[in-house]
Amino acid sequence: MKILTFNAGSSTYKSCLYEITEGIPQEAPAPIWEAKVDWSHHQGTAEIQVKTATGGNLEEQISADSHSAIITHLLDTLCQGSTQVIQELGEIDVVGHRVVHGGRKYSESIKITAEVKNAIAHLSNIAPVHNPVNLEGIEVMEQHLDVPQIAVFDTAFHSHIPDAAAIYPGAYEWIQQDIRRYGFHGISYQYCTQRAAQILDQDINSLRIITCHLGNGCSLVAIKNGRSIDTTMGFTPLDGLMMGSRSGAIDPGILIHLLRQGNYTVEELDHLLNRDSGLKGISGISGDMRQIYHEIAQGNNRAKLAFDIYIHRLKSCIGSMIASLGGLDVLIFTGGVGENSAEVRSQVSDAFSFLGVEIDRQKNQQKPVDINISMPTSKVRLLVIHTQEDWQIACECWQCLN
Repeated sequence: MKILTFNAGSSTYKSCLYEITEGIPQEAPAPIWEAKVDWSHHQGTAEIQVKTATGGNLEEQISADSHSAIITHLLDTLCQGSTQVIQELGEIDVVGHRVVHGGRKYSESIKITAEVKNAIAHLSNIAPVHNPVNLEGIEVMEQHLDVPQIAVFDTAFHSHIPDAAAIYPGAYEWIQQDIRRYGFHGISYQYCTQRAAQILDQDINSLRIITCHLGNGCSLVAIKNGRSIDTTMGFTPLDGLMMGSRSGAIDPGILIHLLRQGNYTVEELDHLLNRDSGLKGISGISGDMRQIYHEIAQGNNRAKLAFDIYIHRLKSCIGSMIASLGGLDVLIFTGGVGENSAEVRSQVSDAFSFLGVEIDRQKNQQKPVDINISMPTSKVRLLVIHTQEDWQIACECWQCLN
């Protein structure tokens, strides 16, 4: 079965083609074909990178007036040129889409129908940055491929969070309005949970796990008996940890204060909290942790403050997840920062040394991938896992159709 996965973001796309023949292998294979698109750097220009398992490679910039045109161009690279891996699009059996918000209705992956698309569109009002582009990707694929399409929801992994953790202490009427904690990054968490069990060769149901998904968006999840029981992102992906350009949790009274002062419209507040806060807002430089490190080395105090706040809030939220779990057996780091920042991993681990957490500093510095970086005497296993959301989406497609 040839499975095309599609992960549509507001300024990036990622797509992979996998082939599964005799069931899902224990470890994720390399995709047959992989494409990345980024048009965040230059208005109206898409930067495209395509590579294949056999060494085919394509890097180009194209002028694109619409996301639809970009997707069409990506599909063309599957069937022609140096990155050709199939003769025609008809060889693809199914397309799996990452959909950020599935609301309360969708607790597992599902074949896309008109009803599902309407639900995704309806949920755009609480995931305005993500769901509209997810839906656009689905509709463009439908124009090119007459095959089943599967929606894989980021919120599904968190659908069993207990009410005490999911329901906000506001008006009771919010419950009827489906205003509750949904959580996100669920596809990544599902993959990392299964991978952790493989690395440790243990039953996942026997482990209390906290996974730190630290990228431009950041969140934590507390996992018990293989299920999410608490998480930091909430009704929207804005809640919880300090992120690249998102504020994370703040006193809601601040927003009331700013609105009363008359200095902000609702749209301006939305942009401030989602685009101009977090590491970017405090440092005044960037939401990219690599840039923050560079500026700290140059003596930039605002960059240092941004990093210190980031670490403080990360440690604080991990502490609350430990309380939800009643202890901790495994701490996982994933995402761009989680996988690549030895400093973040070290500071977090040191903060919980009172629980018997001991990091192997040599392993931590060696760009670890899918390994245990804790000392043999550590009471908590520390894992760095390269999250593979695209492969998890492919696995969900296989399971849906089999």
